[in-house]
Amino acid sequence: MSEQLKFIVEQLNKDPFRKSLNLITFDSLEPMQLLQILNDVLAEIDPKHAIDIREEMPEQTIKRMCTLLGMLKYKPPGNLSDVSSFRQGLVTGSKPVVHPILHWLLQRVPELKKRAYLARFLVKLEVPAEFLQDDVINETYHQYEELVEGFKTYHRECEQLRTSGFSTAEIRKDISAMEEEKDQLIKRVERLKKRVESVSNHQRMLEQARQLRVEKEREESLSHQKQEQKNQLFQAEQRLQRSQQQLKDLRQAAADASPESLMKRLEEEIKINSYMVSEKLPKELQGMRRTVQYLQKIASEPAMGQADLQELEDKIKDVDSQINQLIEKRMMRNDPMDDKLTLYRQQASIIIRRKESKAEELQEAREELATAERELRQRSSQAQSSDGEEVIRGDELKRLVVKLRSKGTVYKKKRQEIAELKAEYGVLQRTEEILKQRHETVQQKLQTVEAEKGISGYSNTQEELERVSAIKSELDEKKGRTLDDMSEMVKKLNAMIVEKKSALAPIIKELRSLRQRCQELSQEYEEKKAQYESCTAGLESNRSKLEQEVKALREETAQEENRYHHINSMSQIVEMQIQRAAEEMKAYVSSDLQERKKAIREVYMKNISEQELLGKKLREKQKMVRESHGANMEQMKMWRDLEQLMECKKQCFIRAQSQASIGQVIQEGGEDRLVL
Repeated sequence: MSEQLKFIVEQLNKDPFRKSLNLITFDSLEPMQLLQILNDVLAEIDPKHAIDIREEMPEQTIKRMCTLLGMLKYKPPGNLSDVSSFRQGLVTGSKPVVHPILHWLLQRVPELKKRAYLARFLVKLEVPAEFLQDDVINETYHQYEELVEGFKTYHRECEQLRTSGFSTAEIRKDISAMEEEKDQLIKRVERLKKRVESVSNHQRMLEQARQLRVEKEREESLSHQKQEQKNQLFQAEQRLQRSQQQLKDLRQAAADASPESLMKRLEEEIKINSYMVSEKLPKELQGMRRTVQYLQKIASEPAMGQADLQELEDKIKDVDSQINQLIEKRMMRNDPMDDKLTLYRQQASIIIRRKESKAEELQEAREELATAERELRQRSSQAQSSDGEEVIRGDELKRLVVKLRSKGTVYKKKRQEIAELKAEYGVLQRTEEILKQRHETVQQKLQTVEAEKGISGYSNTQEELERVSAIKSELDEKKGRTLDDMSEMVKKLNAMIVEKKSALAPIIKELRSLRQRCQELSQEYEEKKAQYESCTAGLESNRSKLEQEVKALREETAQEENRYHHINSMSQIVEMQIQRAAEEMKAYVSSDLQERKKAIREVYMKNISEQELLGKKLREKQKMVRESHGANMEQMKMWRDLEQLMECKKQCFIRAQSQASIGQVIQEGGEDRLVL
């Protein structure tokens, strides 16, 4: 947990956060401050979240954070798997909830930035099915999906270009070089044209040269085609010869065969085919189906980052280590029945592998035979259509075919032997590894026992002595020494061992006292370390308090400075106002008319008089409006009645026009008459 806090504080003190925190201040943060720091980290990943959480409702804040964390694929720890408890801890700003989130985010900031950027375009909008019944909405949604797929391809191409190693500077440099070469070639062509123009009939010569170049290119392509067809013809002839030889062999075998041999061969073919149908092909089909399901599962999942791949690799390593431990435990049991069964299992696995390899070879041979028969039919049809002659095989070709067949059988036998040796080598190698591991565990246990007994290195000494005794015995065998000499050597070696033990006894005693002293010193070290840590914690807390006091005093000093500057500016404003008042008084008292006119009092008096005259005029106008109000209202009413009368006449005229069959309107002398 302390390592986690150290990492969080280090990352928050770096760019772009620069929080200036330490372990104590970070641990003493309020829940609202801790949530604000979490929001700042999320804002660095996705700029849309750069807001102050104090200006937002808590429900909206938690919903926004949970949405972003779900989009970034954050998985809470095992003890917070319940969603409600996780949301409750996030609402209250609980440290066991917020600290793991900060640790996970700060470990993967660049990767999460990329994921948040892609999520803005790749997270599809959820449209209800009833809305998609509308053609316009359905077409728009299909266009939206096409745009998302296009963004995926463009982003993939962009990433490939970034990782391909090409740079814009190199491409521009290549383009400029090619343009220079193009200019040089154009200049050379122009110079050559100028030289050729002086020659008579240059157009005809140029045309002949062009035709010559075209014919040479055509000749070269025809030569390539001719060589390819020769190679194909040679290969087809070889296949035809092999097929004819196989056909001849089959005919001879069929002529010499008896009904019993044919039945036996048919039974073998039935067994092989039944094995292929019942065992081999279902296994291959099942394996292909598993592969397809696995690939579909991978394709349906979102893109995985480097952190996800690292987690999977760690899980694979853990599973491999568990498998190795289980294998070692099984081998350590040393059950004789298991050993016997292991031998039978190995033999059965070898037989199964041989059977599978033979089935694969048979399938390959059948495929090769089918292709050869197909090519034979094609070549025979081509020969019949072109009236070609049949290829004649010589004795040398027969001997070569027989030799190749013999070599093929030898090669198959050798390959089978190599496969068996490889399988046996794998078993022996695994046995050797297990024995080495057992030997290492026994050696470690022996060393620990020797260390407990205080005789470290005794086994090594004994091994050295055994090695020396073995060397001596070999020398004795070579020189033909007798058994008496060997017994004397053994006695001498035993005496040397006793001497070594007696020599090691005081050292062992001294080592025991030194061990006791070491334990006392380590205990004293732990006590001193605890005192040092407590003292360090106290000093750190005092330092944080002093830093807070200094910060408060600095803020107070800044406030006092602001107050001082404010008062100073206000005093300057008051002085300016006093100076203006003195100047106004001086101008008002002055006997000069021009100076008096500049005074503010005179200006204001002039404005007051003008406004009074304007008010007087407006009052007179108001009086006139009030006096003529009744007559004007009556006149306005008459105009409104006139307007209604004219509108009525208009409607009557329109109606008369529409009802011409009923009557006729006659206008005479300003009068309208309706004649029925």
